Amino acid sequence: MTFEQILEMDDDEEEREFSRSIVFGFFEQAENTFKSMDTSLANKDLDTLSSLGHFLKGSSATLGLTKVKDSCEKIQHYGAHKDDTGNTAVSDSNLCLERIKATMTALKRDYSEAESILRRFYHDTPA
Repeated sequence: MTFEQILEMDDDEEEREFSRSIVFGFFEQAENTFKSMDTSLANKDLDTLSSLGHFLKGSSATLGLTKVKDSCEKIQHYGAHKDDTGNTAVSDSNLCLERIKATMTALKRDYSEAESILRRFYHDTPA
């Protein structure tokens, strides 16, 4: 399912209750996942970081948030001791953690931009 398909399921194009609930649920999910990622990064827990990247990748893809999805996919790969494409093994855990840290900075920036755009679309101001 894509964001366009989700919008088509709204009964009222002004209120957009259905799609709004999905998008705002994603905001909450993303914020909670970022907190878990920060904790896992501090704990140097690559396996959990990989899982969290995979988790957020799916929901961001559904909403068409390509930059967010791509960063999540990289975090998933780095957490699994692979390069950004997921094709080459990387044995250095510290290098993987450094790459995740840098990718998380881009991820949070891209998420913030997407959140701002979506909140404007739904006529909502950031909290």
